[in-house]
Amino acid sequence: MATSSQDGQELVPLLDKDGVRLTVEDTLATVTLTNPAKRNAQSPALWRALAEAGRLVPGSVRVVVLRGEGKSFSAGLDRQMFTPEGIEGEPSFIDLARSGDAELDAAIAQFQEGFTWWRRSDVVSIAAVQGHAIGAGFQLALACDLRVVADDVQFAMRETSLGLVPDLTGTHPLVGLVGYARALEICATGRFVTAEEAVSTGLANVAVPLDQLDAAVHDLAAALLSAPRDAVIETKALLRGAQDRTYDEQRGAERAAQTRRLRDLAGVGE
Repeated sequence: MATSSQDGQELVPLLDKDGVRLTVEDTLATVTLTNPAKRNAQSPALWRALAEAGRLVPGSVRVVVLRGEGKSFSAGLDRQMFTPEGIEGEPSFIDLARSGDAELDAAIAQFQEGFTWWRRSDVVSIAAVQGHAIGAGFQLALACDLRVVADDVQFAMRETSLGLVPDLTGTHPLVGLVGYARALEICATGRFVTAEEAVSTGLANVAVPLDQLDAAVHDLAAALLSAPRDAVIETKALLRGAQDRTYDEQRGAERAAQTRRLRDLAGVGE
C-alpha cells in the first residue's frame, strides 16, 4: 500500500508487513502501526517488523516519525499471547515460561530489538501518540527521543497488574523523564496518565488537539531538519551522556564536541 508525501505524491513503502509500514521521503522516515482494528496490539511478529524497519532506514534519514493508525497509538500486547494456544506461529507466554533461562532471556532480548534503535545517534525519533498507549504501546512511545501527544492520549503501564514487569526498554527512559518515585507509582498502580500530566512531568514535549497532531509533528520534524545534521548528532550525544558524567566530565565532553564542530566548519583536519 502506497502512502502520500507532503506534496501529494505516492510513497512506495520500504516495508509493509505484520502491522508495520515504513516509508521514506528524503531525510524523513515514517513508521506506522497499521492494525487499527485491533488498536495496534503488539505481537512478536510486529516487534520483528519494527526491528527490520530500523535496519532498513537509509543512512540519509535524519528524523523518524512513529505513528499509529486509528483511534489508538497502541493498546499494548495482543491478549492472545496470554492464552494457552497463543498466536499462531508464535510461542505463547506459557511456552516461553517453560523454556530454560538462557532461551527465555534470548527471546526477550529479541523482542526488545524493535524498541532499541529509535535512539540511535544519527537520527531523532518522534512518537506521535493519540488515544491509548498502554503497556508495550507506552514503552514504544518511550523508545523515541521525543513525544508529541494528542489531548485524548492515555498512557498506562499495565504489566505489573498482570503479574509481569515492563521489559521492552521502557523503564530507563521513564525514570529519566519523570523520576523514580513517579515512575514507580505509574508502573505499580497501572493508572492512566493524561496529556496534561504528560506535558507537566516531561513525559511529552507538547500536547495538541487530535486534529492538529499530524501538523504539530510535521512542524517539529521540519524544525529538527533545519539545523545542520552533525551539530544535532553531537548535541544529542552530549545530552544523552550527561546523566552518566560528572559536571567536570560533561564540561570536557562539551569542549571535545565543540572542537570537532569548529574544525569541521573551518575545514581544518584534526
